[in-house]
Amino acid sequence: MLVLEINKELRRSYALVERNFNLIKRYLGWEVVFMVYTVVNTLTIAFIGLSPDGSGQDKVLYLVVGALLWGFLSVLFHEVAESVQWERWEGTIEYSFMAPMRRLTYLGGVCLFAAAYGAIRTVIVMFAVVSIFDLDLGSANLFAGLFVLLLSSLSFIGVGLMAATLPLMSAEKGSQAAHILEAAILLVSGVYYDVSVLPAWMQKLSLISPATYTLRAAREALLNGASLREIGSELLILLATGVILIPLGLFVFNRAELYAMRTGKLKRSG
Repeated sequence: MLVLEINKELRRSYALVERNFNLIKRYLGWEVVFMVYTVVNTLTIAFIGLSPDGSGQDKVLYLVVGALLWGFLSVLFHEVAESVQWERWEGTIEYSFMAPMRRLTYLGGVCLFAAAYGAIRTVIVMFAVVSIFDLDLGSANLFAGLFVLLLSSLSFIGVGLMAATLPLMSAEKGSQAAHILEAAILLVSGVYYDVSVLPAWMQKLSLISPATYTLRAAREALLNGASLREIGSELLILLATGVILIPLGLFVFNRAELYAMRTGKLKRSG
Protein backbone atom coordinates (compact mmCIF):
# COMPACT_ATOMS: atom_id res chain seq x y z
CA MET A 1 0.00 0.00 0.00
CA LEU A 2 2.81 2.37 0.92
CA VAL A 3 4.65 1.56 -2.31
CA LEU A 4 1.54 2.35 -4.35
CA GLU A 5 1.09 5.66 -2.54
CA ILE A 6 4.74 6.64 -3.11
CA ASN A 7 4.46 5.67 -6.77
CA LYS A 8 1.33 7.82 -7.11
CA GLU A 9 3.07 10.84 -5.58
CA LEU A 10 6.13 10.36 -7.78
CA ARG A 11 3.91 10.28 -10.88
CA ARG A 12 2.28 13.52 -9.79
CA SER A 13 5.69 15.12 -9.32
CA TYR A 14 6.73 13.94 -12.77
CA ALA A 15 3.54 15.46 -14.20
CA LEU A 16 4.71 18.84 -12.87
CA VAL A 17 8.12 18.33 -14.45
CA GLU A 18 6.47 17.52 -17.78
CA ARG A 19 4.18 20.55 -17.49
CA ASN A 20 7.10 22.90 -16.87
CA PHE A 21 9.05 21.55 -19.85
CA ASN A 22 5.94 22.11 -21.98
CA LEU A 23 5.96 25.72 -20.77
CA ILE A 24 9.54 25.99 -22.08
CA LYS A 25 8.29 24.85 -25.49
CA ARG A 26 5.61 27.53 -25.30
CA TYR A 27 8.25 30.24 -24.76
CA LEU A 28 10.95 28.57 -26.85
CA GLY A 29 11.98 31.81 -28.55
CA TRP A 30 12.79 33.45 -25.24
CA GLU A 31 14.57 30.30 -24.06
CA VAL A 32 16.86 30.54 -27.08
CA VAL A 33 17.52 34.20 -26.31
CA PHE A 34 18.39 33.47 -22.67
CA MET A 35 20.55 30.50 -23.69
CA VAL A 36 22.53 32.56 -26.20
CA TYR A 37 23.01 35.30 -23.61
CA THR A 38 24.21 32.78 -21.02
CA VAL A 39 26.72 31.24 -23.45
CA VAL A 40 28.04 34.65 -24.54
CA ASN A 41 28.26 35.84 -20.94
CA THR A 42 30.25 32.74 -19.92
CA LEU A 43 32.60 33.10 -22.89
CA THR A 44 33.11 36.78 -22.09
CA ILE A 45 34.06 35.93 -18.52
CA ALA A 46 36.47 33.26 -19.77
CA PHE A 47 38.14 35.68 -22.21
CA ILE A 48 38.86 38.04 -19.30
CA GLY A 49 41.28 35.46 -17.93
CA LEU A 50 43.09 34.95 -21.23
CA SER A 51 46.24 37.04 -21.66
CA PRO A 52 47.18 38.46 -25.11
CA ASP A 53 50.14 36.07 -25.31
CA GLY A 54 47.87 33.04 -24.89
CA SER A 55 48.86 32.36 -21.31
CA GLY A 56 46.58 32.38 -18.33
CA GLN A 57 44.91 29.01 -18.92
CA ASP A 58 44.69 28.39 -15.17
CA LYS A 59 42.85 31.67 -14.69
CA VAL A 60 40.51 30.87 -17.58
CA LEU A 61 39.69 27.51 -16.02
CA TYR A 62 39.18 29.17 -12.63
CA LEU A 63 36.66 31.59 -14.15
CA VAL A 64 34.94 28.94 -16.29
CA VAL A 65 34.40 26.64 -13.30
CA GLY A 66 32.91 29.54 -11.36
CA ALA A 67 30.65 30.55 -14.26
CA LEU A 68 29.41 27.00 -14.90
CA LEU A 69 28.76 26.26 -11.24
CA TRP A 70 27.00 29.55 -10.67
CA GLY A 71 25.00 29.03 -13.86
CA PHE A 72 23.65 25.73 -12.53
CA LEU A 73 23.08 26.90 -8.96
CA SER A 74 21.42 30.16 -10.00
CA VAL A 75 19.03 28.33 -12.33
CA LEU A 76 18.22 25.89 -9.53
CA PHE A 77 17.57 28.74 -7.12
CA HIS A 78 15.69 30.85 -9.65
CA GLU A 79 13.35 28.11 -10.87
CA VAL A 80 12.39 27.07 -7.34
CA ALA A 81 12.10 30.62 -6.03
CA GLU A 82 10.08 31.79 -9.04
CA SER A 83 7.70 28.80 -9.06
CA VAL A 84 4.90 30.71 -7.30
CA GLN A 85 5.34 33.76 -9.55
CA TRP A 86 5.20 31.56 -12.65
CA GLU A 87 1.92 30.10 -11.42
CA ARG A 88 0.54 33.63 -11.11
CA TRP A 89 1.73 34.65 -14.57
CA GLU A 90 0.18 31.56 -16.14
CA GLY A 91 -3.05 31.97 -14.16
CA THR A 92 -2.77 28.50 -12.63
CA ILE A 93 -1.89 29.30 -9.03
CA GLU A 94 -5.38 28.69 -7.66
CA TYR A 95 -5.70 25.37 -9.50
CA SER A 96 -2.23 24.14 -8.52
CA PHE A 97 -2.62 24.95 -4.84
CA MET A 98 -6.14 23.52 -4.66
CA ALA A 99 -5.18 20.31 -6.48
CA PRO A 100 -5.50 17.11 -4.41
CA MET A 101 -1.77 16.58 -3.97
CA ARG A 102 0.62 16.92 -1.09
CA ARG A 103 2.57 20.15 -0.99
CA LEU A 104 5.74 18.05 -0.76
CA THR A 105 4.74 16.42 -4.06
CA TYR A 106 4.24 19.79 -5.72
CA LEU A 107 7.51 21.22 -4.46
CA GLY A 108 9.31 17.97 -5.26
CA GLY A 109 8.19 18.26 -8.88
CA VAL A 110 9.35 21.87 -9.01
CA CYS A 111 12.77 20.91 -7.63
CA LEU A 112 13.16 17.96 -10.01
CA PHE A 113 12.38 20.21 -12.97
CA ALA A 114 14.81 22.86 -11.73
CA ALA A 115 17.63 20.32 -11.38
CA ALA A 116 17.00 18.79 -14.82
CA TYR A 117 16.61 22.17 -16.51
CA GLY A 118 19.74 23.55 -14.83
CA ALA A 119 21.78 20.48 -15.80
CA ILE A 120 20.72 20.75 -19.46
CA ARG A 121 21.62 24.45 -19.63
CA THR A 122 24.98 23.83 -17.92
CA VAL A 123 25.90 21.03 -20.34
CA ILE A 124 25.07 23.26 -23.35
CA VAL A 125 27.20 26.10 -21.97
CA MET A 126 30.04 23.70 -21.14
CA PHE A 127 30.17 22.34 -24.70
CA ALA A 128 30.19 25.90 -26.06
CA VAL A 129 33.13 26.81 -23.82
CA VAL A 130 35.09 23.63 -24.59
CA SER A 131 34.62 24.16 -28.33
CA ILE A 132 36.44 27.52 -28.11
CA PHE A 133 38.94 27.12 -25.27
CA ASP A 134 41.51 24.35 -25.07
CA LEU A 135 41.00 23.56 -21.41
CA ASP A 136 43.23 21.02 -19.74
CA LEU A 137 41.16 18.81 -17.40
CA GLY A 138 43.68 16.00 -17.27
CA SER A 139 44.22 16.39 -13.53
CA ALA A 140 40.58 17.08 -12.68
CA ASN A 141 38.64 14.77 -10.38
CA LEU A 142 35.35 14.86 -12.27
CA PHE A 143 33.60 12.42 -9.92
CA ALA A 144 34.38 14.59 -6.91
CA GLY A 145 33.25 17.69 -8.82
CA LEU A 146 29.92 16.04 -9.68
CA PHE A 147 29.47 14.91 -6.09
CA VAL A 148 29.99 18.49 -4.89
CA LEU A 149 27.36 19.69 -7.36
CA LEU A 150 24.83 17.12 -6.14
CA LEU A 151 25.34 18.04 -2.49
CA SER A 152 25.17 21.75 -3.18
CA SER A 153 21.87 21.24 -5.00
CA LEU A 154 20.28 20.27 -1.69
CA SER A 155 21.33 23.55 -0.08
CA PHE A 156 20.14 25.70 -2.98
CA ILE A 157 16.82 23.88 -3.15
CA GLY A 158 16.35 24.72 0.54
CA VAL A 159 17.24 28.37 -0.02
CA GLY A 160 15.00 28.46 -3.09
CA LEU A 161 12.06 27.06 -1.13
CA MET A 162 12.38 29.84 1.41
CA ALA A 163 12.75 32.45 -1.34
CA ALA A 164 9.62 31.04 -3.01
CA THR A 165 7.63 32.28 -0.01
CA LEU A 166 8.41 35.89 -0.92
CA PRO A 167 5.96 36.01 -3.88
CA LEU A 168 3.40 34.40 -1.56
CA MET A 169 3.86 37.15 0.99
CA SER A 170 3.87 39.95 -1.60
CA ALA A 171 2.77 39.44 -5.19
CA GLU A 172 4.17 42.84 -6.19
CA LYS A 173 7.56 42.84 -4.48
CA GLY A 174 8.27 39.20 -3.62
CA SER A 175 9.91 38.32 -6.92
CA GLN A 176 12.15 41.40 -6.78
CA ALA A 177 13.26 40.46 -3.26
CA ALA A 178 14.17 36.96 -4.45
CA HIS A 179 16.41 38.44 -7.16
CA ILE A 180 18.09 40.69 -4.59
CA LEU A 181 18.81 37.62 -2.44
CA GLU A 182 20.30 35.85 -5.45
CA ALA A 183 22.50 38.87 -6.21
CA ALA A 184 23.73 38.97 -2.60
CA ILE A 185 24.73 35.30 -2.77
CA LEU A 186 26.61 35.98 -6.03
CA LEU A 187 28.47 38.90 -4.46
CA VAL A 188 29.76 37.21 -1.32
CA SER A 189 30.40 33.65 -2.55
CA GLY A 190 33.54 34.18 -4.64
CA VAL A 191 32.13 33.04 -7.98
CA TYR A 192 34.70 34.95 -10.06
CA TYR A 193 37.26 35.81 -7.37
CA ASP A 194 38.53 34.50 -4.07
CA VAL A 195 36.52 35.64 -1.07
CA SER A 196 39.75 36.87 0.54
CA VAL A 197 39.59 40.00 -1.64
CA LEU A 198 36.26 41.01 -0.11
CA PRO A 199 35.96 43.50 2.77
CA ALA A 200 36.08 41.86 6.19
CA TRP A 201 32.33 42.18 6.80
CA MET A 202 31.55 40.55 3.44
CA GLN A 203 33.93 37.69 4.22
CA LYS A 204 31.84 36.97 7.30
CA LEU A 205 28.71 36.86 5.16
CA SER A 206 30.42 34.45 2.75
CA LEU A 207 30.63 31.91 5.58
CA ILE A 208 26.84 31.47 5.58
CA SER A 209 26.53 31.07 1.80
CA PRO A 210 26.41 27.44 0.54
CA ALA A 211 27.86 28.64 -2.77
CA THR A 212 31.11 29.57 -1.02
CA TYR A 213 31.76 25.97 0.01
CA THR A 214 30.50 24.64 -3.32
CA LEU A 215 32.93 26.75 -5.31
CA ARG A 216 35.83 26.07 -2.96
CA ALA A 217 35.33 22.30 -3.06
CA ALA A 218 34.59 22.12 -6.80
CA ARG A 219 37.66 24.16 -7.71
CA GLU A 220 39.86 21.95 -5.56
CA ALA A 221 38.42 18.88 -7.28
CA LEU A 222 38.51 20.21 -10.84
CA LEU A 223 41.65 22.36 -10.77
CA ASN A 224 43.83 20.43 -8.33
CA GLY A 225 42.35 16.93 -8.56
CA ALA A 226 41.41 16.83 -4.87
CA SER A 227 39.75 13.65 -3.62
CA LEU A 228 36.52 13.44 -1.63
CA ARG A 229 38.57 12.97 1.52
CA GLU A 230 40.57 16.14 0.87
CA ILE A 231 37.43 18.26 0.46
CA GLY A 232 35.58 16.39 3.20
CA SER A 233 35.08 19.44 5.43
CA GLU A 234 33.29 21.38 2.66
CA LEU A 235 31.19 18.32 1.79
CA LEU A 236 30.08 17.91 5.40
CA ILE A 237 29.08 21.57 5.55
CA LEU A 238 27.08 21.24 2.32
CA LEU A 239 25.39 18.07 3.53
CA ALA A 240 24.50 19.59 6.90
CA THR A 241 23.25 22.75 5.21
CA GLY A 242 21.02 20.75 2.87
CA VAL A 243 19.65 18.57 5.67
CA ILE A 244 18.74 21.71 7.64
CA LEU A 245 17.55 24.01 4.84
CA ILE A 246 15.20 21.65 2.96
CA PRO A 247 12.95 20.81 5.96
CA LEU A 248 13.19 24.44 7.06
CA GLY A 249 12.25 25.60 3.56
CA LEU A 250 9.23 23.26 3.51
CA PHE A 251 8.12 24.51 6.92
CA VAL A 252 8.51 28.17 5.97
CA PHE A 253 6.68 27.61 2.67
CA ASN A 254 3.80 25.91 4.47
CA ARG A 255 3.47 28.76 6.95
CA ALA A 256 3.64 31.36 4.17
CA GLU A 257 0.97 29.50 2.19
CA LEU A 258 -1.37 29.47 5.20
CA TYR A 259 -0.78 33.20 5.65
CA ALA A 260 -1.46 33.86 1.96
CA MET A 261 -4.71 31.88 2.11
CA ARG A 262 -5.83 33.66 5.28
CA THR A 263 -5.14 37.12 3.86
CA GLY A 264 -6.42 36.47 0.34
CA LYS A 265 -3.04 36.79 -1.37
CA LEU A 266 -3.21 33.36 -3.00
CA LYS A 267 -4.90 34.38 -6.22
CA ARG A 268 -3.96 35.14 -9.80
CA SER A 269 -4.07 38.91 -9.45
CA GLY A 270 -2.00 38.86 -6.23
